[in-house]
This record gives sequence, structure tokens and C-alpha cells, in this order.
Amino acid sequence: MKTLLLYPKFPQSFWSYDRFMEIAGLKAVLPPLGLITVASLLPKTWEIRFCDRNVAPETDADWAWCDLVILSAMLVQQQDFQDLIQKAVKLGKKVAVGGPYPTAVPEEAINSGAHYLILDEGELTIPMFLEAIAQGQTTGLFRSSEKPDVTLSPTPRFDLLQQDAYLMMAVQFSRGCPFNCEFCDIIALYGRKPRTKEPEQILTELQTLYDLGWRGSIFMVDDNFIGNQRNVKRLLRALSPWLADHNYPFTFLTEASVNLAEDDELLSLMVESGFYAVFLGIETPDQESLHVTGKVQNTRRPLVEACRKINDAGLLIYAGFILGFDGERAGAGARIQEFVSETSIPQPMLGILQAPPLTALWHRLKREERLITGERIHPTGDQNTLMNFIPTRPIAEIAQEYVEGFWTMYEPQDYLKRCFQQCMGIGLPLKPRQTMKFPLAKGFHLVLQVMWYQGICRSEIRGQFWRQLWVIFWQKPQVLNMYLGLCAAGEHFWEYRVLARERIMEQLGYDPMNVLA
Repeated sequence: MKTLLLYPKFPQSFWSYDRFMEIAGLKAVLPPLGLITVASLLPKTWEIRFCDRNVAPETDADWAWCDLVILSAMLVQQQDFQDLIQKAVKLGKKVAVGGPYPTAVPEEAINSGAHYLILDEGELTIPMFLEAIAQGQTTGLFRSSEKPDVTLSPTPRFDLLQQDAYLMMAVQFSRGCPFNCEFCDIIALYGRKPRTKEPEQILTELQTLYDLGWRGSIFMVDDNFIGNQRNVKRLLRALSPWLADHNYPFTFLTEASVNLAEDDELLSLMVESGFYAVFLGIETPDQESLHVTGKVQNTRRPLVEACRKINDAGLLIYAGFILGFDGERAGAGARIQEFVSETSIPQPMLGILQAPPLTALWHRLKREERLITGERIHPTGDQNTLMNFIPTRPIAEIAQEYVEGFWTMYEPQDYLKRCFQQCMGIGLPLKPRQTMKFPLAKGFHLVLQVMWYQGICRSEIRGQFWRQLWVIFWQKPQVLNMYLGLCAAGEHFWEYRVLARERIMEQLGYDPMNVLA
């Protein structure tokens, strides 16, 4: 079987870092870990070609060569995903699809013409698909209510990647989350019992990346890395000596719940094992909204105190915030801004609440007949999309708070100030090796570009940039590349905040040009 694995394009979004990628000479932030894991599950006798369309498009020769096209996608990739299905069908190719998007909304893949739907987790459903192919079946839908044992998951096909096109590599240790946040689709997709790989598996994957020549940062893509704290500590205790034996080729960042601040040992182990940053789902400083949405783990201790504890341990904080919870009081956006200012979180991801399919929130709103359907619905999956349900306060009020909040938090002077304060406030371990890494040649080019744009071209921050850089250089040089990386990311956010405002205005029915004028 001649198989073409395609990963659809992402639209410009908060996490796409478009301008950053451009000045860094990179194409994409992360590789598609799910799709290269699928490649490892396919028969060794199959011929495989792989293409991440965020890096480079496939060719006409690829289309002519293949018998089967396999696609994986998240919800935000829906447009290119559907277009690729339709193109493949038009060319007479068989199409198999999987990933979070078709798993949550299979009817959209079917309507686009997909022949095989390999849903849920591939370790269980890909064998079903392969058996159907062997029996000559031309269509099929393959699902499993069981969760696979991830200790049996194969090492992803990292060799298929064009490594120098990515900012980071990706590795997964666990699936699932023990918490019960109403709006989160992770527990719907992967369950509430975190399943972890064995430490030896992760070390094998890291050794594979090492042998392929990767040196730099790795995103541990778990949705809650610390969901199983016992097993994550086992991993970290094995990871630290491996890194030392290999002269610290990698640094790590991941996602975790705020209760990370409650475990001193875990914090210490993460820093000792090369973790330099963590993304926290803070959502809101409003305690009432946290209780409404079931995010009780964020109510156990003051959130500002938790953030400072994590910073003091040596970790940079990225964080997500949401507007639009039921019963939310007016001014929620301003309260988020105050929280971000107090904690100096450099890159707060502010979004408007969505009810993803299959979540507890989606089911509740469906019972309450508050879901928006048909032509009135806005596409979901990006942070600057109006909610797909009727909120409890005026939607225009929520939208205004989103636009004002995002615009203000990414005002260049405020952004650079937070970057500086966060870096200066991070505690340093005895061996300060944990910080974001770039390949040397591209890192040097990126530094020159940042100095040109922010140290020369942008008059409003020119003096601030040089003053802060000088202090970092003399007082805390260990975080210099972290600081410059955050500065470079500002180039993306200063463009993206304009796009975010335009998108919201269009969804509200305003002419963005008139509003901006």
C-alpha cells in the first residue's frame, strides 16, 4: 500500500507564532506527533510518504503515487482537513482520517467524503482498520470504548520529520487528566485516569531524537503532565541522569495543573530534569467561575501565590485564561488583566469560552437548548471566536472585554515589562541548564533580528529594550536566551492582536475598518 500521510495547515492563531517563525527561519512550532505515531503502527511492508503542510506542501507527484491518504487533525484545522479529503476523493484516492477533530465530529469527515474513520486512540483502532483493508472493505468506521495501554505504544517515526523546520520536538508521556473541568474535551477523548508510558519508553524516544541529531527544546505534550504524580516522579528520576550522561542536549516545557505548586519535590525534580517552563490552565481569578466550571483544583490556594511558588522553583509560566463562564460578573476581563500584571505572566492566552463537542459543558448546554446551531454558529477551535452557545451575559460585553484585554496585555511596553519581570523573578537551580534552546545558527540570526526590530526600528520600546537587556546580561545572564526568545515572540503577538480584534468585530457584524478608523 502506497500511503501518503498529510497533516493539514493551521490558520494564523495565538500559538502559530507566524512572525516569530518568519524571523527565526522556521516553519512550524511543533511536529504532528499523532501522525508520526500512526506511521509506526502501519505495516512495515507499506510504503510511506509524510508531509506536514505547515512546513511544505505535498507535490502532484505525491498525489499521483499514493493509493491511500491518511489525515489527522484538530478542530482548528477543519478547513484544510475537509479540503484535502475532497481533493483526494476527486483524484480517486482512498481516504482514512483520525485525530481529535473527526473523533469528536465524525459526521463532518463523512460528509466531506472520507472512506475510513479511525477514531479514538489509534493503538486500538488502527489494527481494526488494517484488518478491514486486508479483507477488502472499501469503507469503515472504527471505534473503541476501551483505552489502550500506552506502555505498548511504539516509538514515533521521528525520522520522517524535517527537523530544522521546527521550533521544538514533541514527546508524550501520558494521556488523560484526573480533573473534571466542564469545558475540557481531554477527559472526553482520553478519560480521567491518566495512563503513562514507562520511563524507559521515554528515554528510548529521547535517544532516537538524540541519534537523529536534535539538540534543543522538547514539548512534553501531555495535557496534564502531573496527572499521575507517582509515575511522573519515576520518569523525572530516570530523566535527570540520562540528560547528564548526554551533556544536557534537551530542555523541556509542558502543560500542568496549578496544583503543581503544592508539591515541592515534584517542582524540584522537574527543574533538575531540564524543564524550564510550564503552561498552566488558570482560566480566571474569579473563584465563583472556577466553581461553576468544575475547576476546583484552582481554588485550593491563592493563584498568585501558586504562580510565585512555581516561578521561585525555576519555571517560566505560560497560562490560559477564559471569558464567558456562566454567571460571570462584568469586568472579568479587567480582573484577568490585573492578575496577569501581578504575576508578570508574559504570554497570557486569553480566549472566549467554547463548548467543544462531547464535553460536559456541551451536553449541559444542549439540554438547556443554549447551543447555537446552523448558519449562526461561528467556527470553533481558535481563541478569538465568539462562543457557540448563548451566554448568561451580553455577548457584545464579553467580546469587548476580550478585545480590550488582549489589546492591552499585548501593548509592546507592557509585554516587554512582563517578559523582563518574569525572567528576573525565576529562581535558578544550582546547575542553571533549563532554558529555551535554539539551534545555534538560527538562534544567532533570531537575536540579530530582535535587536534590529526592537532595539532600532520600534521607537516606542527602543530604550526599554536596551535597558532591560543590559540588566539581564549583567545580573542574570542564565536567562538571556529565554528573555530574547520572549521578546521575539512579541513580534507575532503585536500583529496577532490586530487580527484578533478584526475577527471579533466581523463576527459581531461590524465593519472592522470602520471600527478601527
